[in-house]
Amino acid sequence: MQNKLDTSRLYFTDLDTTDPDFIQKLVNTQGWLKFIGERNVKTKEDALAYIQRLIDNPAINYQVVNLKDQKLPIGVITLIKRDYLDHHDIGFAFLPEYEGKGYAYEAAKSLLDVLINDPAHTRIMASTVTSNTRSIQLLEKLGLKFQHEMEINNEKLFLYAIETTKSILDNLTTQFFGIFTNKEQQLPDWEMIHKLCLPQTLIIKKTEFKEEIYNLDTFIEPRKIILSDGTLQSFEEWETAEETKITGHIAQRFSTYSKSGLHNGKSFQSDGHKLFQFVNTQAGWKINAVIWEDE
Repeated sequence: MQNKLDTSRLYFTDLDTTDPDFIQKLVNTQGWLKFIGERNVKTKEDALAYIQRLIDNPAINYQVVNLKDQKLPIGVITLIKRDYLDHHDIGFAFLPEYEGKGYAYEAAKSLLDVLINDPAHTRIMASTVTSNTRSIQLLEKLGLKFQHEMEINNEKLFLYAIETTKSILDNLTTQFFGIFTNKEQQLPDWEMIHKLCLPQTLIIKKTEFKEEIYNLDTFIEPRKIILSDGTLQSFEEWETAEETKITGHIAQRFSTYSKSGLHNGKSFQSDGHKLFQFVNTQAGWKINAVIWEDE
């Protein structure tokens, strides 16, 4: 699994008995003790015994997260089938000196991306103590939604979950919005639209008095020009809110979004809304229609 998880900054290894020093340090950090709990790992021997118990448990998978440039372990991401949950639970913990640098999101997102494309997983869960604000923020950033509060072993927990199909549609939408970015030396990725959309995708721009109707080619060509000839610079658009409805192999998503850039040298920012339609094809989920209206 670790080969699939590797990112530009991180690589992943299975937890094993070569990691006792790192694990002893991690499980005795203030954050681990406060939000996960005391593991009574005080010595290297304790750490080895703790690691072996984890390895021997088939319901537990720990991946050690390492910095590529320094070959240094900085945290763990976990996938656990807990007795009190119907689906697997993801988790993460990092050494305090590596918090706030985006590593936890990068690692957890990599794991989530692998899981959502695995037919064995239809739903992914995560639980956290109610006071762990940073964990809650990260779970929400990953797209997991609050389900309910529960009490396990006299401890109150928040339960979060995401349907794997919903996560796939989140990624498709994010990639679609990112196609047109020409900010900070990033160039529009025109080939990406063909990967995300069916060849017959319908795209409509709605204005007050008319509708502009495009296929993929007629939609791309004029945008290629203005995003490359200096007319539209430092452009980006991003989703600000969404509501997604999935029924069987079809889905619909209502998005609000913002966009900004320089148009003929003048700065602008505006908002709008898009309606996406998706269909689950033999090649996976694809966009088959987009309608948008600027405010």
